[in-house]
Order: sequence, then C-alpha cells, then structure tokens
Amino acid sequence: MTQQVPQVPPTETALTGVRNFRDVGGLPTADGRRTAFGRLYRSGHLAHASAEDALFLGGLGLHTVFDFRNSADHKLDGYDIELAGVRNVSIPLSDPADGAEFWRLVRDGNIEQLRSILANGRGTERMLTMYRSTIVDRTAEHSRVLHALAEDSVPALMHCAAGKDRAGLSIAVSLLAVGVEREAIEADYLKSNDPHRRYKVKRSDMSETGMSAEVMELLNPLFGAEAAYLAAAFAAIDETWGTTDRYLAEGLKVSPETRERLRERLLDQG
Repeated sequence: MTQQVPQVPPTETALTGVRNFRDVGGLPTADGRRTAFGRLYRSGHLAHASAEDALFLGGLGLHTVFDFRNSADHKLDGYDIELAGVRNVSIPLSDPADGAEFWRLVRDGNIEQLRSILANGRGTERMLTMYRSTIVDRTAEHSRVLHALAEDSVPALMHCAAGKDRAGLSIAVSLLAVGVEREAIEADYLKSNDPHRRYKVKRSDMSETGMSAEVMELLNPLFGAEAAYLAAAFAAIDETWGTTDRYLAEGLKVSPETRERLRERLLDQG
C-alpha cells in the first residue's frame, strides 16, 4: 500500500466538510531528503465530511486515521465518518474535563466573561501552556503514534477538531522523528491560518454582538496558529530532554531502528 503513492505535489483539494486538509509532503530534512507525498496527511475532524469528501479521502489509500479529539469534542461535533477499509484510532490528547468551564465560556460567555478569561494575554498564555504540557505530559500517546507509523499505519491521516493544535503537535513530533528541519515544520504549521483552512468559530450567539470585532480579537489566540506556540513546544523538548534525539529516545522510547523504519515509510527514497 505504501509503494503506490504520488511522488509529486498533489493538486490542492478543497474539501467542503473537512477543514484544514493537506498532504505533509515535500518538507526538507537535515540530511537533504524530503518527506514523501501520499504518506502523511493532516486535517480537522471528519465528522461533517460530504459524500464527495468521503470519495476523495477513500481514494488516498489510507491505512489509519488518528483522531486526537476527546469525548467532549465528539459530543460537540460528532464522530468521524467511516471510510471503507480504513482503521480509526482514537488517541485523546486532552482531558475532556480539562477546561470544560473555560470552553463553555468561550462558546456561551458574554463580552465581560470573555474579557475575564482571555484579555491581557491570558488566551495566548493558555495556548503556550497547553503546547508545552502536551509535549511533556503526553509522551505515551506520541510514542504510540510513532510506533504505529513505523509498524503499519502509513498512509495516515492525523486530525483533532481544527487540525491545528493537537494534530499540529503530533505532526510536528512525527516530522522531528524523521529529521525534518524545525523551520519547515513551522512553515507547514502556520498554513492552518490560511482563510480557507481556518477553523470556523461557533458560538451560541452568532449575531453581530456575539461575533463582534472585540469578541473575535479575544478569541483569536485560541483559534489561530502562532509561531510562538510551536516554539514553546520545541523549547519544552530542549529544556526537558536537552536535544530532539534524547526526547525521541528517552521521552518517547523510540529506538534507532524504529526511526529508520519511520524514515523508510515517510521520506522519499530517491
């Protein structure tokens, strides 16, 4: 399945019910190679995929879809559509009880309540803390992802709700494991800000008042991709383990042999 894949950039496909979809191919590694096209994809959730979307996704030859959402996400948006012959693996990367009241206020709170939890940099600080903690506290989950990719899960699609944070970090970890440069990982991550990819904010009050310029400015740190967020994740690796190699070996328990299998599966061999 992993042999018959496109080796050139595929045409950008606009999916109607799936946000933030893209192929993570063509990214440079430190040793002069590139990630192969048709091996690793990322997106927002698949719960609202249209019939046309499902047809497209079904034609990718996917082995596994990794869903990093939790039960609260599933309650809000629903479960992924079924794709024939594709394995669905659920690996929640956040506790559904973590911040439940916070996210209720994001969805239902008035302007005063939003100011109280997001103004004066509090929204940004929350995101920085989340990126760092996902790296430090979710080593078992990221280890599971990398070992699955090395074993049999490619081609794979990784997603969370918006395809930005939890999926973004899991993609970043996977790319670090095969030697992709951090600058290239960041460039791919920031594509989540493209207008046609960006997660659509949903609030109980979708009126002009509920979605005012001030409301959107307060919410922006939560729904935007910021280089500082990914930098916080990389800093957590460096501060906790010293180097990426030690993070992979000691934090994620990934052996040199497993990393070589990952390179065979995710990188161009020419």
